[in-house]
Amino acid sequence: MKTELGAKNCLYPMPTVLVGALVNGKPNYVTIAHVGIMDLESVSLGMNKRHYTNQGIKANKTFSVNIPSAALVKQTDYCGLVSGKTAAKADIFKTFYGKLKTAPMIEQCSINMECELVKTVDFPNHDVFIGKITNTYCDEAILTEGEVDFEKVQPILFVMNNQSYYGLGKKFAKAWSVGKELNK
Repeated sequence: MKTELGAKNCLYPMPTVLVGALVNGKPNYVTIAHVGIMDLESVSLGMNKRHYTNQGIKANKTFSVNIPSAALVKQTDYCGLVSGKTAAKADIFKTFYGKLKTAPMIEQCSINMECELVKTVDFPNHDVFIGKITNTYCDEAILTEGEVDFEKVQPILFVMNNQSYYGLGKKFAKAWSVGKELNK
């Protein structure tokens, strides 16, 4: 038997990221879990219009997506609790820049994606930013045979239902393979 929940989004858990942008010439980071894959080289960010970072994304047409590990959960949560209007959140990180020069990235995050803004979709309470990834930077320590090993990354996953963070579980099947067993 199924229980009706109403129009409840249950696509959680979602990866928790730190979105970086230059706002009034200074780096700022905000914690976002409403991130998506548009295609293999594009991402989307669903960001409440009240976020200070939004104005930097709109002004510079660039942003970064930084993937923190579980070891950075306190810093990541902090960046979602305070506003860049009143706190210099970038001061808790070491910031670096790539080729775009206006998309600040966090050295302590093992994966950083530098993005150009392609489109902004205006929702009533949110800006949905769609960006093309222009470059990805990665710590060598999280690579296995030249590929990102997410067990080494230990990303922070967010669940809205109980407003909690989770860790990534172990790989249990191979995509585009396990289903072949039913093709007999």
